[in-house]
Amino acid sequence: MKIWIDADACPGVIKDIVYKAALKHGIETVLVANKSIFVPESQYLSLKVVAQGPDVADGYIHEHATSDDLVITQDIPLAGLLVPKGISVISPHGTLFTPSNIGERLAMRNLAQDLRDNGFQTGGPKSFSDKDKRQFANTFDQLLAKQLKNR
Repeated sequence: MKIWIDADACPGVIKDIVYKAALKHGIETVLVANKSIFVPESQYLSLKVVAQGPDVADGYIHEHATSDDLVITQDIPLAGLLVPKGISVISPHGTLFTPSNIGERLAMRNLAQDLRDNGFQTGGPKSFSDKDKRQFANTFDQLLAKQLKNR
């Protein structure tokens, strides 16, 4: 089992939660980004810097993640590729993407994108809050416990 973090837009507080769990449980955790970012020195934590460009980090995660892994991303199209492969995916806001909700999430994302492409203002992403941090921590802890039990 590995934890993958789509790190370019992941809030630092979420990375910190994952780092603590990775160190506590000895889980290899890979951050994927298109630029160098700070990762604490540990045998369990690493950074994979990929080329600049849209969806390059997403492509790397999609290519390397397996069904035993857990991925943290706010990229809904990436989640849409991973969930059907049996990979657990959580957003930094604590949303667990599942086979039963990923289709709706993709449709809503695509609708919002179509509206933006046609000049409509959709308001953009909401700011990250303490409630989001707690929701992520709860969802992450539950999913991690389940996956560790099945190891």
